[in-house]
Amino acid sequence: MSAGHPPRPAAPGGGADLFGRWLRGRAPWPVLLAALLVLALDVVRVVQGPRTPGIDNAVVVRAARALLDGGSPYADKRFLYLPGAVFAALPQTLVAGEALATAVPVAAALCVLAGAVLALRIFGVRPDSRLAAGVTAALGVFEPFHGVVYLGNWTVLSAVAFPAALLLARGGRWSAAGGVVGAALALKPMLVPLLLLFVLARRWRALAWAVGVPAVVSLASALAMPRPGLFFTRTLPFLMRGQDAYARPFDAAWPSVLPRLGVPEPLALALAAGAAVAVLLCARWRWRAGGDPALRLVECASLLMLAAFLVSRPSFQHYMLVVLPSLAASLVVRAAAARSVWLWLPLLPEAAGVTWPYLDTARRHAFRDVVLIAGVTAALALHAWRTRSDPSREVTVSARIYALGNRESVRADGGPPDRARDAPDRTETR
Repeated sequence: MSAGHPPRPAAPGGGADLFGRWLRGRAPWPVLLAALLVLALDVVRVVQGPRTPGIDNAVVVRAARALLDGGSPYADKRFLYLPGAVFAALPQTLVAGEALATAVPVAAALCVLAGAVLALRIFGVRPDSRLAAGVTAALGVFEPFHGVVYLGNWTVLSAVAFPAALLLARGGRWSAAGGVVGAALALKPMLVPLLLLFVLARRWRALAWAVGVPAVVSLASALAMPRPGLFFTRTLPFLMRGQDAYARPFDAAWPSVLPRLGVPEPLALALAAGAAVAVLLCARWRWRAGGDPALRLVECASLLMLAAFLVSRPSFQHYMLVVLPSLAASLVVRAAAARSVWLWLPLLPEAAGVTWPYLDTARRHAFRDVVLIAGVTAALALHAWRTRSDPSREVTVSARIYALGNRESVRADGGPPDRARDAPDRTETR
């Protein structure tokens, strides 16, 4: 090493090694087309299937039509969303049912694909990369993707909002991230666990946006509809009971699955609550460990969401589409938990076309789904626990790296320090 030249630093979080650089590389256009074809064929399979797709979306549209007819949307016990969703669904009441049966699966697939692209952008990965092609093709053979496209469930909105919020936070735009989370909560309160991310980051203004937007939208929408109180007297009790015999077999939350295996319900709830608290502690450890800012955001936020998936009722397989694209995008970082095969093994039971004896029926696949949710959660939590006492010794600040064991800063590209720019900078992720 020549005198006068500082050592070339490693990129934050372990950096993009040879494998990471290969994943970032541009994929040949035939590969991209093939990946899109795999995804599109699954959408076509839904549209041309024997049953009418978009049945979950139809519940929201039915609630919007009830509002137009002067009734309360919450008279339908299956309408489980916040009041803002009713008004968001009003444009669909103008579309014929046959057209919706085609448009809803396509729109759901595009939302999931858009969420995957945003997840890649968190780590600066281009949408025509090899990793993008792999993620797109994987979605096409992933049962949760098929399920959410068939159902037209509004989980797809959270699948877009989750990476969008993390991308904004990664760029230092925390208030905008809070606004995105708040807008998603106003339609479906799935991203409530992300509020804890703003608490961990001590971004109180962003937290105010995330809480204030759905509060204002819900209050205004409730005042504009008849009998909004049914949400508290009818909808919430129905939801807290795990819905009914129709939906309960599909619920993969521990309080729902464990009693089906003979565990008493109070014990099942206690086990689920204990597991959720443990995962929340892992999320806190992961946040305090620092490291690559993008990786820190994705892994911590994913742990927060997964903790809720373990204990919340209901918890369906397609909920995992909220976190999995961002975890897959983190493969480009050497220190990512996604580099462990243990994080991906639980996805195997959800591969389309794979038959699992006894568990292949519609009313029993929740046992496969609990393996998916619990397996990914365990792998990610174990990674956070292992790294809790070994935080990164590098802090990225405005494209420069400050090695904590070094007195002078070096540039992230390995060049010599620029002393004129070494004034304290407050833009790092907290």
